[in-house]
Amino acid sequence: MKRRDFLQVTAAGAAAALSPGVRAAEGASARWRVFELSTQVDVLFPAGATRVWLPVPLREDTDWQKGLGDRWSSDRGELLLEADPAYGAAFVGASWQPGTKASVTLTSRVATRDRSVDLARATPAASLDPVLAQRYTHATTLLPTDGIVLDTAQSITRGAHTDVERARALYDWICDNTFRDPKVRGCGTGNIKFMLESGNLGGKCADLNALFVGMARSLRIPARDAYGIRVADSARGYKSLGKSGDITRAQHCRAEFYAEGLGWVPVDPADVRKVILEEDGGKREDDPMVVAARRTLFGGWEMNWIAWNFAHDVRLTSASRGAIGFLMYPQAETSEGRLDSLDPDNFQYTIRSRELTAV
Repeated sequence: MKRRDFLQVTAAGAAAALSPGVRAAEGASARWRVFELSTQVDVLFPAGATRVWLPVPLREDTDWQKGLGDRWSSDRGELLLEADPAYGAAFVGASWQPGTKASVTLTSRVATRDRSVDLARATPAASLDPVLAQRYTHATTLLPTDGIVLDTAQSITRGAHTDVERARALYDWICDNTFRDPKVRGCGTGNIKFMLESGNLGGKCADLNALFVGMARSLRIPARDAYGIRVADSARGYKSLGKSGDITRAQHCRAEFYAEGLGWVPVDPADVRKVILEEDGGKREDDPMVVAARRTLFGGWEMNWIAWNFAHDVRLTSASRGAIGFLMYPQAETSEGRLDSLDPDNFQYTIRSRELTAV
């Protein structure tokens, strides 16, 4: 077993375990919460050499999420903390020899606090690093930035003058013209070219928020998907926008764009459509709860959710089946192929969360 040990976090000492930047925050909006996530994977039918890859919470500390440590274990497996070379998305890679029981546990502790960007208060700030600007404006397999994606984005943003205005136009268009499709498996595939060409604008978070990211990138606005998972119930009254306890199926993708003077701005048009479809059996678009969600989710996130990574076209170390579009679920391969990560009952895994303390 190889692991990165937890920082020592207790109710009395959690604040001391956080970085100085966390402790300096003041006010109710800056309240940090600490969550523990536990993932248990058991490959029921290992065949030949078996491999598992488990996403690890974001390694880069931000002003809304801080890693407090991870630990992982397996009786017989070889475990390593690894990363995708292009984006640095971290994951625990586990492997077992043929004939060996394949079981692994990953436990992570994370501190989060709600995000809110005041869009009216731009301040002088350094520009986005050119390497990051290039990374978050380039095309990926699922996010082309030419053709129908660019044409649609230009049509939507005609008359907008700033990146914030363009981003707002894209956000409003997605809120108005897409829909959450409950028949889509998992969080969707994120194939935005197919969505636009087919005219089928239904999907889930990895589809609808990917539309925002792809169209923003086509306009040379840095944007990125944030792949993660819900870890607690919503404190804002949205039954559809939270999950606690067993969060095995609570994966959720969000989005961000970068604006000069503001930095990274959080958005989530997919959750607006989720509120419309699911809250209290369905809501009209002019319902006060929907209006409030739409207003809040352009510039803010309730952080009852943690981010795994911002990565696309992820290359899993030693995988034989090629890159995956994004890493948001446990992944596994045997000699018979890649297991279905959207079928946790047969590719047996569970993810649970609990809140440890608030600081």
